[in-house]
Amino acid sequence: QVQLVESGGGLAQPGGSLRLSCAVSGFNFSGAHMSWARQHPEKGFQWVSGIYADGSRTFYRESVEGRFTISRDNAKNTLYLQMNSLKPEDTALYLCAKDLRATGPKGQGTQVTVSP
Repeated sequence: QVQLVESGGGLAQPGGSLRLSCAVSGFNFSGAHMSWARQHPEKGFQWVSGIYADGSRTFYRESVEGRFTISRDNAKNTLYLQMNSLKPEDTALYLCAKDLRATGPKGQGTQVTVSP
């Protein structure tokens, strides 16, 4: 069955960096567009970034453009999200999803907390 397992979250200071990973199995990863989204207790669910199956195009929500970088390693069936210049408002549960707009199957998520 489809499995997506996120990791790499944790506590970071404002201005710091974290790199999230999403290990997938149960489907043809190299043929699937993928995305990251986040769940915030007050702001709700937000799409964060998407990437084409071949990695040729990437997409970002405006608030993370220039700070976050989505990438993938199709040989390792793994999706990544490099997060730099983190802000307190980036605090959320981050989930990877099996489609471009985060409407498909998702993992359980990894918590990112940005605080001094």
